[in-house]
Amino acid sequence: MAEGSIVSSVFVVFAGAAVLATAALFARQAMIVAYILVGALAGPSGFALVEDAAWVTDVSEIGIMFLLYLLGLNMVPAQLWRMFREATSVMLLSSAAFMATGAGLALALGFPPHEAAVAGCAMMFSSTIIGLKLLPTTALHHQHTGQVIISILLLQDLLAILALLLLQGAADAGESYWPMARQLLGLPLLVGVAYLVEHFVIEPLLRRFDQIQEYMFLLVIAWCLALAEFARFFGLSHEIGAFVAGVVLATCPAALFIADALRPLRDFFLILFFFSLGARLDPSLMGSALLPAGVLAVAALVVKPVVFRWLLLRAGEPERLARETGVRLGQISEFSLLVVMLALDTKFIGELASNAIQLATVLTFVASSYFIVLRYPTPIAVRDNLRQD
Repeated sequence: MAEGSIVSSVFVVFAGAAVLATAALFARQAMIVAYILVGALAGPSGFALVEDAAWVTDVSEIGIMFLLYLLGLNMVPAQLWRMFREATSVMLLSSAAFMATGAGLALALGFPPHEAAVAGCAMMFSSTIIGLKLLPTTALHHQHTGQVIISILLLQDLLAILALLLLQGAADAGESYWPMARQLLGLPLLVGVAYLVEHFVIEPLLRRFDQIQEYMFLLVIAWCLALAEFARFFGLSHEIGAFVAGVVLATCPAALFIADALRPLRDFFLILFFFSLGARLDPSLMGSALLPAGVLAVAALVVKPVVFRWLLLRAGEPERLARETGVRLGQISEFSLLVVMLALDTKFIGELASNAIQLATVLTFVASSYFIVLRYPTPIAVRDNLRQD
């Protein structure tokens, strides 16, 4: 691709995202919706301002790697253990209920069993971006409501990692189980090697040169990409490698600096990722995808708050917290989009199922964020008494 074409495409992506993100903020919507909409409008199936979105898709995968890298950096092993004990039962029971709901509805809508299974898998997860972006950090983040929400979201993210691993293994296996076996055997080996290299090489280097921030920035990016490539050696995805790189680095004293330094870089590539999702949406399939997408979206918006409320009440949480947590987690996740992309790329599902699940996810983003902003404290609330940062 010509240099001018790349520059023009990047301009279209970010200028369009800036304009629609501004409109989204005035409408009290999550900016992620704006990024997807820009992709649908400017991509090959829209006005074709970006005629070749393939390179955007390839580059945007780096954003997903950094997203999982930062997620791993926030998962200190001791903290993870406490979260497992506090929220595992709620997460597992709710995920089973959402899986059954999504798969059952997809089967009733005429999708084959393997595509229905992906729809059910997509239904299991709630949006980390919406859940945390609309959570007032000063009012709730360090209180029990925030702890419950974050615990459930992080456990769901771990389950999403497992789902990606299994989906990739099932797609690669074909008639042989060796590729999946290699992945399952390679994962603990990857973790072991990553721990040793981090403990004896990376962390000492970070301590030795902690005053040179440019070097630290370079080293932690190289570490993330190195583990991502090493994961591919075992047949694992780049994303799994990046996640492992973050987890083994989470106890390092420089973990907070690393997380802060990488967030802008992550956001840059994530904008490209969500643009590429929108560019993949096929308008010719929108008519046939609208009904299943609407059914899945309505089911998520109705069932998720009810199930979370019931489970949290059974766990001993107060009624008000249980209801608010359910509403804040009542949408489909951006991780679901990643699951769908992988399933589509590996030919596990077709274009219609992919479009239906992606459209359902976007619909829940819009409806859920709008309802949360109107009803509960958020940094972008419409009413002054609900606006809390």
